[in-house]
Amino acid sequence: MTWLAVAAGGALGSLARHVINQFVQPPVLRFPIGIVLVNVAGCFIIGLLAGAMASTRLSLSQTGREFVFVGLLGGFTTFSAFGLDTFALARTSPGLAITNVAAQVGGGLAAVWIGYLIGAKSS
Repeated sequence: MTWLAVAAGGALGSLARHVINQFVQPPVLRFPIGIVLVNVAGCFIIGLLAGAMASTRLSLSQTGREFVFVGLLGGFTTFSAFGLDTFALARTSPGLAITNVAAQVGGGLAAVWIGYLIGAKSS
């Protein structure tokens, strides 16, 4: 059941991301405002839900949590999971939070660059 919940949530989240990006992103604007909106909204939603669960104002079953956090929000934006993980680390270990940001952002950009260079290389 968990696998189906994650798959269904992922499909809905991905569709929502695409719809928002298509409606928000002006074709002439090079800056990815649609994706910025999706990432910030996803971070707000994951923070809101995590806070509501921590305060016991919201209770979700394990399958419900997997549907919402892993599937729906994961399909909508994995940046929200990055934001929540970094926030949790910052509360107890600021050094690890900084390391997480550097590793994810720096490592991700480096991986895109290296992958692009390999992919674009002529045979």
